[in-house]
Amino acid sequence: MARPLDGKVVLITGAASGIGRAAAIKLAKLGASLALTDINEAGLNETAELSDPAPVITAELDVSNEAQCNLVVNETVQYFKRLDHVFNCAGINPTAYPILDLPQGYFDKLIDVNLKGTFNVTRAALPHLKEHAGCTFVNVSSILGQRPSKEMATYCATKYAIIGFSKSMALELGPKGIRVNVVAPGNIRTPTNASVLAGPEAVKASEAAASLGRMGVPEDVADVVAFLMTDEARYMNGSVVEINGGVNV
Repeated sequence: MARPLDGKVVLITGAASGIGRAAAIKLAKLGASLALTDINEAGLNETAELSDPAPVITAELDVSNEAQCNLVVNETVQYFKRLDHVFNCAGINPTAYPILDLPQGYFDKLIDVNLKGTFNVTRAALPHLKEHAGCTFVNVSSILGQRPSKEMATYCATKYAIIGFSKSMALELGPKGIRVNVVAPGNIRTPTNASVLAGPEAVKASEAAASLGRMGVPEDVADVVAFLMTDEARYMNGSVVEINGGVNV
């Protein structure tokens, strides 16, 4: 039986853990071949094993480095002879800082990875996507890309910007048949989630904030990412899909 992504090639950034890893596993089940990238080589290798039996290549990638992005995309196309979908998942989770207490370099680091990284990968990949062939970009914003939070100014800036960038790209690429959509997760139980790092009380607070009464898991986001890449989402372009369990609905 044919699967929705049979014959398709997906490039995933931030694939070594969390949402990126869950997306790789989900997309592999749907038939995709995968180019998995991250700065964490050991985590990438684990994700590749978990994505078996899908055809997989891995590459260490710092998305803030334009030359590396170009190289990895070119290597992906050379290996698979095509590229169909891109999941821009690489990012740095937030740490709460009053604006006057930001550590040296924190602002630049978040801009470079969260925003510039998405830009770099998008621009590197775009020339290889075939027009009117159902190709897509799916970019990761956040609940904090739609509503502000105190002491999160830098992170909010990057995630609001991802939505603006993606909506603009949707207008630019829509006539070519290339769709650009966004997922905006809430509190997802990943190794770098602020509540998880803060401990059990913070986790309880995050669970209570969602009307469903729990934190999300990476698979909750991965399922939506996969949907956005399939033909079932063929009329979705420039959409922002909230995945937050019902926080402040």
